[in-house]
Amino acid sequence: MIADPATLYKLIILYILDHSEFPLTNSQLCEFLLDKGYTTYFTIQAAISDLLDAQFISVTQKNNSSYYRLTPMGEETLEAFDSSISDGIKNDVRDFLEEKHQALRQANEVTATYVPKKNQEFDVELSLKDKKDVLMNLRLTVPTEIQAEHICDHWQKKSNEIYDYLMTALLSK
Repeated sequence: MIADPATLYKLIILYILDHSEFPLTNSQLCEFLLDKGYTTYFTIQAAISDLLDAQFISVTQKNNSSYYRLTPMGEETLEAFDSSISDGIKNDVRDFLEEKHQALRQANEVTATYVPKKNQEFDVELSLKDKKDVLMNLRLTVPTEIQAEHICDHWQKKSNEIYDYLMTALLSK
């Protein structure tokens, strides 16, 4: 067993990322560690920073969120120290990922962003994925930021319905 709690928290983060089908956000990692009472927010941030510095995890920015995933070096490290994580913690991680599976999938497969254009309009980019396959990308230009926000909000709720409608309309004779 590892005597240093900071090392254990890093291993837990690696374990979570290893067992998740999707990259996870900072808030998703925090949700698990804080809800279970394992550590504090600031300790989690320090652990994530150390893991990034050591290149055990990587980060990508999407929709104003940081998404973390395990790197090959992180996988090797986790494999070497996997036995340092108790079965209770491993069960907690698996339970969390199972319970949050649909929400995690939704957060990673349905994305909507908007950016201002030079002419005071806004480009809205909508994406729908199935695991790693892109089912649809849609780009719209709208005249106001309010419309762009509205479209992004509704895309999260109605993406499957819109996708089904488009496929039916485009494939019908």
